[in-house]
Amino acid sequence: MEDGVPRLATASAEEALSAVRPGDYLAIQAYVAADSEHYARLERARMALRDRLRVATTLGLGPRYLHSTGQLHKGGRGNGVFVQVVDDTQPDVEIPGRPYTFAQLFEAQAAGDVLALEDHARRVFRVKLRDLLDTAGIRS
Repeated sequence: MEDGVPRLATASAEEALSAVRPGDYLAIQAYVAADSEHYARLERARMALRDRLRVATTLGLGPRYLHSTGQLHKGGRGNGVFVQVVDDTQPDVEIPGRPYTFAQLFEAQAAGDVLALEDHARRVFRVKLRDLLDTAGIRS
């Protein structure tokens, strides 16, 4: 956090999904509120993509997935395609006594996970929430 959060490029959802091959699994890593309508839409997108791509799918909420399935992602067989969903519409909240906000902290955790996955030669893509939902055929 002291050096700032690296700016990572986003990919199109189509580009990310084109990396999925038979025998892979698709891990959607979403930085959205658990009680939000976004999460419900992402769950519908996960199911639609499972059916379309014919692969196993998971949906994890960031940053909490980092302490569970996030460890498997970095140390598993290497047959995962990781789609990190970023939502820049979330309200930001100050953290008392800290020089950064919750949004900045979440962005740092998300960026750190992308970099760690890349260090482990994983196929990882950052996509916009709306792009993934549209690509999966999920409407508001």
